[in-house]
Amino acid sequence: MTLFIGCSSTNHQGTIRIATFNVSMEATNYVEQISDVEGNELSKYITEGNHPQIKNIAEIIQRTQPDIILLNEFDYLPSSKTDIQAFIDKYLVMPQSGTQAIDYPYFYAAPVNTGIDSGVDLDNDGVASGVKGDAFGYGLYPGQYGMVVLSKYPINESNVRTFQTFLWKDMPDNLLNTVKNEDGTQYYSEEAQQVLRLSSKSHWDIPIEVDGNKLHILASHPTPPVFDGPENRNGKRNHDEVRFWRDYLSAAAESSYIYDDEGERGGFKGIHFAIVGDLNASSDEGDGLKSGIKGLLNHPSVNDSFTPESQAAKLHTPGNTFSASHTAFWRMRADYVLPSNSLKIIESGVFWPDIKDPIYRLIKDRKSSSDHRLVWVDVEFM
Repeated sequence: MTLFIGCSSTNHQGTIRIATFNVSMEATNYVEQISDVEGNELSKYITEGNHPQIKNIAEIIQRTQPDIILLNEFDYLPSSKTDIQAFIDKYLVMPQSGTQAIDYPYFYAAPVNTGIDSGVDLDNDGVASGVKGDAFGYGLYPGQYGMVVLSKYPINESNVRTFQTFLWKDMPDNLLNTVKNEDGTQYYSEEAQQVLRLSSKSHWDIPIEVDGNKLHILASHPTPPVFDGPENRNGKRNHDEVRFWRDYLSAAAESSYIYDDEGERGGFKGIHFAIVGDLNASSDEGDGLKSGIKGLLNHPSVNDSFTPESQAAKLHTPGNTFSASHTAFWRMRADYVLPSNSLKIIESGVFWPDIKDPIYRLIKDRKSSSDHRLVWVDVEFM
């Protein structure tokens, strides 16, 4: 276990550094009021090459030097390919504040469910508006809170599996059926239950070729288990979004129900993997249902033997038993890099400079970079 205190960390030779980072690079971070959101804010600012928050995000990535990294909350827009390349060319390969530049020749992004019109009234306000609570995933516009994987190693795009359209009702023993009003009636109408997708953004299985080995990046960003009512619709959806990976990694008896966006059925077909993302779940803290994340962490193929920690997080919430493993300013372990048991964990950490550190400026608040911290794990193939 490594307590990451300083401003940089160096990869050990022969290891692969895998990271996840909720970067808050979505439109509401760039406006004073949500009502001002147009939906193209990221495109506007990323192409200029000098936005302070985006520069700080780049500096954090440069200081940790991941080989593969998932970025949560990077808007997926019609211009995404151009936007991602601009982020690489104008921010990451440009040294920020004297840091070492970093380049990613390969990246992957795809559509997500946020802001996509479901066609029905999902939030029970009597109107099928097509946005916010009536979208397949909460969003003010299509692609808000999207995802991007950046890699120094080739991505086998022809074998990527995505699960954006998988229906929640098709998961056996799902919690959709338990989302009920206080009077015991179903919260979701029959029409809504027939179309509601499980993933609030998407679930991706991305194979990456690493020196003759195939490493699968299993990426997602489940909905926060809050912002709902007594029916706990978001809490129950979060549980099942996290549970999806547990089932996906299990034998056919538990995974055969799964189908991807191309219609291929069944679960994981590889050996080496890393589950990455802002899972919005903790087995010890927060408002979520604990059984989902506990089931994933305790899965026999998952290696959670080295929990990434930071001394600054411990100081941020002194007296809290779990504070060293917190990955968000709001005090919870929410962000994960979970390698498979076929990989040996060498080192791990959370980028969280101490308040007395000169580079604390990078994480001072959400406007500085994000309210989440970059989490990294170094692994070796066994």
